[in-house]
Amino acid sequence: MTILEKAPAKINLSLNVLSKRDDDYHDVEMIMTSIDLADRIELERLQDDRIEISLESRYVPNDERNLAYKAAKAFKTKYGITEGVHITIDKNIPVSAGLGGGSSDAAAVLRGLNKLWSKDIPLNELAELGSSIGADVAYCVYGKTAIARGFGEKIEKLSSPPPCWIILAKPDIGVSSRTIFSQINIEELFHPDTAAILEALEDKNFSKLCNHIGNSLEPITFAMHPEVQHIKEAMTHAGAAGVLMSGSGPTVYGLVEQQSKATRIYNGMRGFCEEVYLVRLIG
Repeated sequence: MTILEKAPAKINLSLNVLSKRDDDYHDVEMIMTSIDLADRIELERLQDDRIEISLESRYVPNDERNLAYKAAKAFKTKYGITEGVHITIDKNIPVSAGLGGGSSDAAAVLRGLNKLWSKDIPLNELAELGSSIGADVAYCVYGKTAIARGFGEKIEKLSSPPPCWIILAKPDIGVSSRTIFSQINIEELFHPDTAAILEALEDKNFSKLCNHIGNSLEPITFAMHPEVQHIKEAMTHAGAAGVLMSGSGPTVYGLVEQQSKATRIYNGMRGFCEEVYLVRLIG
């Protein structure tokens, strides 16, 4: 028996860091939505009690450091599964990009193993298990559009954004979330207007959404990697209605209503960096 799961990337419409916690995590408020750039996960049963991962990426480990491996191990431990699983990951989402690729892979493994081993576990329980693996995994279990609070484990579903095109541009660098979060000084942070973004989603108001998207981490990543700021400036200059860095970076996205304009900006951004994508929302 083989189970196939899609693992969609996400973008942050907002990322608001509220405070530092005693456990070294930060309390955050993040509005995220899924996009139709996705990894593909294939799960096959093994008789032996082991976890195998196959993938063709020199940037992603295929052992216990992989979040998909951690997800399978956590699932097997919690539900007492003594069979093994072979996980094949077809990577399409850029690595260390602020698009939640590893977290989405882990979430897809949790959903897929639920089917593979016929456990019928509700999504909220899978999300709770996911939050022990990584901060974005709980959100990725649900996908679509949601706000995540706490360190990312408290999820509330939201109205989807108005239909639009998204241009993604990722410079040829990887950014470590841990490094960026370690540089945070709460007193100096910019805080996006979460309430205004929620209203824009509820009203399906594209221009209001574009005017209020925001990310507390942008200045920190920009200071460490000026090329990310240059990409944001180039995409804004090219005419994208709303432009923001996703997650801790380095990917920058632009929101555009018209396909012809989105295609023009996409073609223009390819002069700035190699990894540029034109995608739609699925959230």
